[in-house]
This record gives sequence, structure tokens and C-alpha cells, in this order.
Amino acid sequence: MSKVIRAEDVRNHIKDGSTIYATGFALAGMAEEVNIALEKSFLETGHPRDLTIMWATGGGNFEGLGMGHYAHEGMIKRVIAGHYRSAGIEMCKLARENKYEAYNLPQGVLVTICRNIAACRPGVITKVGLGTFVDPRVEGGKINQKAKEGDDYVKVIEIGNEEWLHYTVPKIDVAIIRGSVADENGNISVYREGVILDWLSAAQAAKACGGIVIAQVEHIVKEGTLHPKEARVPGILVDYIVVGKPENHKQNGGTYFSPAYNGDIKVPINAFKPMTLNERKIVARRAIMELSPGAVVNLGIGMPDGVAVVAAEENVSHYMHMTTESGAIGGVPVQGRLDFGHSINADSFIETPYQFDYYDGGGLDVAFLGAAEIDRFGNVNVSQLGNAPIGCGGFINITQNAKRLVFCGTFTAGGLDIRIDDGKLNILNEGKGKKFINDVEQITFSGKYAVSIGQEVLYVTERAVFKLTEEGLELIEIAPGVDLQKDILQLMEFKPIVRNVKSMPQEIFLEKWGRLADLIESKNE
Repeated sequence: MSKVIRAEDVRNHIKDGSTIYATGFALAGMAEEVNIALEKSFLETGHPRDLTIMWATGGGNFEGLGMGHYAHEGMIKRVIAGHYRSAGIEMCKLARENKYEAYNLPQGVLVTICRNIAACRPGVITKVGLGTFVDPRVEGGKINQKAKEGDDYVKVIEIGNEEWLHYTVPKIDVAIIRGSVADENGNISVYREGVILDWLSAAQAAKACGGIVIAQVEHIVKEGTLHPKEARVPGILVDYIVVGKPENHKQNGGTYFSPAYNGDIKVPINAFKPMTLNERKIVARRAIMELSPGAVVNLGIGMPDGVAVVAAEENVSHYMHMTTESGAIGGVPVQGRLDFGHSINADSFIETPYQFDYYDGGGLDVAFLGAAEIDRFGNVNVSQLGNAPIGCGGFINITQNAKRLVFCGTFTAGGLDIRIDDGKLNILNEGKGKKFINDVEQITFSGKYAVSIGQEVLYVTERAVFKLTEEGLELIEIAPGVDLQKDILQLMEFKPIVRNVKSMPQEIFLEKWGRLADLIESKNE
């Protein structure tokens, strides 16, 4: 009997109260046709309802697509997710209003927990999350009151006189996955996808729990025509197949399909447009000075992605191996939040769970990440602002396990305007919000934990550079042209350690730089 069903018939296979695990990286790998059909069913019939929804990473396009289709009161009872803001404002609003239980767990935990469920293991045991808001001694990953009254999914345990976190989640009744094509027996190929996610692990986990697997594809092909190595998800795991319309089967949020994203072609690196000389470029230039030859690198979304552009401008991309948490190794990460997670000219694509195994095992030499708030202890918050959930994504896995961290961002937020003249920084209009505060709203990165494991941590802004020490944050560099007291210390809620402050390299404030390659090469001497 054919496994192909209409999208509107999916509702017949999902019971009220079911637990659904949905794969996706923003809209990449997201079964959008299925999501739309389930939302339509709920709005018309009130079913399925009281669902527990789990997703590991960005859940949509930030405007209500993807997991945003489930953002209706009564449709969801509980959400366990790696990132909330990407699912849209309404999903975040319902969480703030306590309309469902809202849990935020690290992306790397959620993408690997399926593999553990598939093998009937008791969850994930890891140090990832210690000292952060997912530590049960802090918040336990519970981001609203309703979750605080609900179940505990994180516990502290001791093994070999060391503290670990033990993560569990509910059993999976339905896995909703995606691929490019399926043959008539349900074997799934992902050859057109720009990322290789946790599709196989999710499918195996659902079957281990006695659940079902629903796969969205764009085309059906004749049985026996797929090369067996292309069948990333075998048909024995797939119960139902939905054929998605092209507009509901985009490679990612910003692109229907690019052969550069799935590795079919490679493009010239000099195709990147150079950055203008502004605060973003200054931060990227100073941050990339921390690079060593041959380093394995991760770049966060936003300000840090300027590092890749500066690397291309300075012709040093070959000195590093850039990676993305979605599974790309080598090449250059694509800019823009809708295409985030994709790379061009990658050397290899691996499945997301295995990328996080690599990250958690210390594979990253340096990570360049953003920072919304930084406090006197060196803690960083990127996951919640103004009581509005954003989500940690892969931030906790990456920051706790990279050998060196460089947090990138402007010194103040909201309305900052600068001008650079003759190698000096002039602040024309100060940002309205302070980013260096006494206590962050939520601890996404724990400075105390970083100090305990001897991690090297820098905080780079357009006017000042700080490093993490046992005593707290130490100011080590200021930009030429700024006043230490007026432009830095008076705009911080706490006083950093000030003992041997140097000038940030003046050449990074010039229109043309051209010295980065020599600087990196000198580290080999």
C-alpha cells in the first residue's frame, strides 16, 4: 500500500496529546507543508490539540512560518525547543503569557537526545549547561511559570566525583522529517538539501517509542532507483510521505534552491562584497586577530559573521576551517539569518548530531559569537531579553567546549553612530542601552564555569577589548580616539579591572588593512 498521503490527511494520524519531534534548521529541512496542514486542521476542527512539540534549533523564519504554525492557544501544551524567537513573535508571546509550558534546552543536547532515545538509553549525560540557566540549580531550562510547575527534564548527577547534567524528554509519538525525494518504498534522499540534520535519529527515536514517522519530500521516484548510499533515511522507518509544494519546500528561509548550498557547485570567494568601514568591521577585524593557522572555527549569527567577510577580504580564509552547527565543515558560512547554517564551498557535510559530538568533544579551536549582555562575572546573555524568550540554540554547547572564545558586539546597543577619521574612532551618537551590566538577565554563558576549566575568553567591541580572569573582567585595550572614563567606564554598571591597558591596533581603523595574513603567519614562528 502506498505510503503517500495528502497533507490534509496528516491530522488523521496525530492524536490529541501527542509528542511531536520536528526537524529543521530555520526553514531548512523543515516540513512546512505538514506544518501548514496541521495548523489548518486545528483552526477548523480544534484538533490536534494539547501537543508537546520539540525542535532542536531555529524553528522558522522569525515571522511565523515553521514551528510558528503551532502558536495557537490550546494547540500546544508544552514546547521543548532550542530556539524560540525564530518560531515567531506569537510563539514567544504565548510563552510569556503562560499559555503553554516553555522549556529551552541546548541545541546540541536535543539533536543528540534522539539518537539516545533510539538506542533506549536514559537520555543524555553531559557537562553542557553547567552553571547556565539550564542548570536546575539556576532555572532548569524552564522559561515561564507554567514550566516551573511542570516536569523536570534536567538533573544534576555525580559520576567519578564530577558533576554532570542528565537530560531527558518525553517519548516521541510522531517524528516529522524532510528529504528531497522518496522512492515508492519510502527511502529518503536529501541530495538537494543544504544541510544534513537529525532526520535519521528522529525517525529511529520515534520507532523506538512505538511512534510514527511522517516525511515531507518534493518528489516521488520509482522504487529501486535511488542509490542505496543516497537513502539517508531507510523506508522501513517511514510510515507516511507528503509531497510538498515548491513554495513550502525551500532549501532555507531565503532561497528556494542554490546548487552552491548543497555542494553541487563551488563559487569564487572574491564574489563577496567588501564591508564598509564601520563598527561591525572594526569588531570583525579585531576578533579575527585571535585566529591561528589551521584553526577549526565556528561563527555565530549577526555581528560574528563579519569575520568570514574580513577573512575573504584579507585573503586568509585558507588559514582556517570554518564550520557551522548544522554540519558543514570547511568553506565559508553564508551571511544572513534566513540562510544561516548554510555554507558555500564546504569540504564536507555531516549530520548535525555528529557535528555537536565534535563540538562537545573540544573540536573547536576558536568560536566567534555575539553577546547581548555581559556582566561583572563575565557571564553572557543571548537567550532572553526583557523577559522575552529568544533561546540558546547551539550557543551553550559551543561556548562551553571551544578552546578559545571571542564574543563580538558593539559596546552599547540601540542607535550607536560612529565615524572613523585618520585611524581614530569618533562616537557621534551613543547607543541607548548599556550592554555591560551588573547581572545579566539570563546566564547563557557562565564565566565562572569558563574560569574553572581554564578557557580563554575575550570580549571584543568597537572601542574596548576585555578578557576574562579569575578576578572578573579586565580591560586590556581601548580604541584610539576614545576617552577611557567618558566613553567606557561611565557607560558600564560595574568597574572592570584596569591595570595595563593598551591601544587597539590602529591599522584596523584604516580603510585598507592588508596585514592580517602576516599576523597569522607570525604565530607559526
